[in-house]
Amino acid sequence: MKFSPLTQRRLAQFRANKRGFWSFWLFLILCFVTLGAEFIANERPLVVCYKSQLYCPLFKNYPETTFGGTFETNTNYRDAFVQELIKKDGWMIFPPVPYSPSTVNYNLSVPAPAPPSRDNWFGTDDQGRDVLARLIYGYRVSILFGLCLTFFSGIIGVFMGALQGYFGGRFDMITQRVTEIWSGLPVLYLLMILSSMIEPGFGWLLGIMLLFNWMVLSSVVRAEFFRTRSLDYVRAAEALGVPTFRIIMRHILPNAMVATITYLPFMLNTSISTLTALDFLGFGLPPGSASLGELITQGKNNIHTPWLGITAFFSTAVLLSLLIFIGEAVRDAFDPRKTILR
Repeated sequence: MKFSPLTQRRLAQFRANKRGFWSFWLFLILCFVTLGAEFIANERPLVVCYKSQLYCPLFKNYPETTFGGTFETNTNYRDAFVQELIKKDGWMIFPPVPYSPSTVNYNLSVPAPAPPSRDNWFGTDDQGRDVLARLIYGYRVSILFGLCLTFFSGIIGVFMGALQGYFGGRFDMITQRVTEIWSGLPVLYLLMILSSMIEPGFGWLLGIMLLFNWMVLSSVVRAEFFRTRSLDYVRAAEALGVPTFRIIMRHILPNAMVATITYLPFMLNTSISTLTALDFLGFGLPPGSASLGELITQGKNNIHTPWLGITAFFSTAVLLSLLIFIGEAVRDAFDPRKTILR
């Protein structure tokens, strides 16, 4: 694929920012690893070979009788009796972290929370659950929530900002007043009220935050449309009878997207921070869900176990720092005043 000279210059400028460039690749690796969390941290084996027949417990539930047991319920592969049955006539391969986020390790040599060991690399929380497994799944929830919220907020924000900036006049004045009133509502209090009425989940939190998050981009897009709609080429297109939708999409929106794209990494950072804060306060995901905020709560409630606080701090700080570095590199790439240093 051949890019335009402007796009090539922006890509070169992005690569020239080494900190942002490598942060981008580290973030992609982190996304790839966490999206396949079931293959890295799971209490079920990846593959089971029993009597020369292969089974994939990750994709299908097998009763214990399949492996010579006596119960028709789903197989508990961490049970010593089941492991003995399978090893007699086959073998099985567990993921690198043989724990799910809700798996309790009943074989701890010390009371929970247990310190890091060969069995639990990052230790366990106060309920005996593996911290590394919960960290991996918590990363996935935070990244997916942030990406979904940023994507849908971007669509709504660009749409509303485009309408306000292009049409202006009374429509812009009314929508601006409504936006100012809406942005003044206390989001945290609304979440507290709703959480007392319903059990918040991923979809509920995404919908509630989406009601307020789009206003960050709408003001930026509105200002760009105000600046661009009075230019000569836009007036010429209007005089030639070009449809309004085509003028917005082809002649004005590409210029407005420059400022919009530079905001997206910072919006993603804010979305993840908001979810982490809500989970920490107890108004986020349902209790027991693996999240960064819940891990921070574990560190706060167990001050005598420093590995929990250290893991919570560094895991959150690394993720948010990567997004900040990426945002700075994207901002420099779209800045025409920046020059590439050879």
